[in-house]
Amino acid sequence: MTREKRSVTPEKAIEILKKHGTIVTLEEVKLILDFMYKFGKLAVDQQVNLLEIKNKKV
Repeated sequence: MTREKRSVTPEKAIEILKKHGTIVTLEEVKLILDFMYKFGKLAVDQQVNLLEIKNKKV
């Protein structure tokens, strides 16, 4: 199984969240990052699909 490259490490995410007053554990931040990457992929896929549908109508 290949794993996609992620530019935000769990340690960096903890640091960013801490700057904004949110304290999380390493396990919590891993879940947060997994969700964010899945949600981001879903959003991009949805936009690509919409563009493909729009292009077929033209």
